[in-house]
Amino acid sequence: MPLAFLPVHKLALGLATGLVAGAALFLLTAYHLLLRPSHAPDLRLLAEYFHGYTVSWTGALVGALWAGITGLVAGWFAAFVRNLSMALMVFLLRTRAELDRTADFLDHI
Repeated sequence: MPLAFLPVHKLALGLATGLVAGAALFLLTAYHLLLRPSHAPDLRLLAEYFHGYTVSWTGALVGALWAGITGLVAGWFAAFVRNLSMALMVFLLRTRAELDRTADFLDHI
């Protein structure tokens, strides 16, 4: 049970999220370049978020880089928020337990 409260490594989660996001965008762009699906959403709109992205092989690399950076930041932030919330929860539980243990202190004097 104590292993559940261990902090998540922020950089490791950020790198893993970034790699998955970058690879996903690269593969999605490659899918559109190779098969040219007619019913798929327009990927050119990603250029609004990722500067330099186009639906091309060069754009796939640029998009993978931007998606990787975005995923790194999102994964790092998610680990930070999770670690902070777990630390606050453990602090509150320990404080309540300590107060419950010493609540009747004055009764024994």
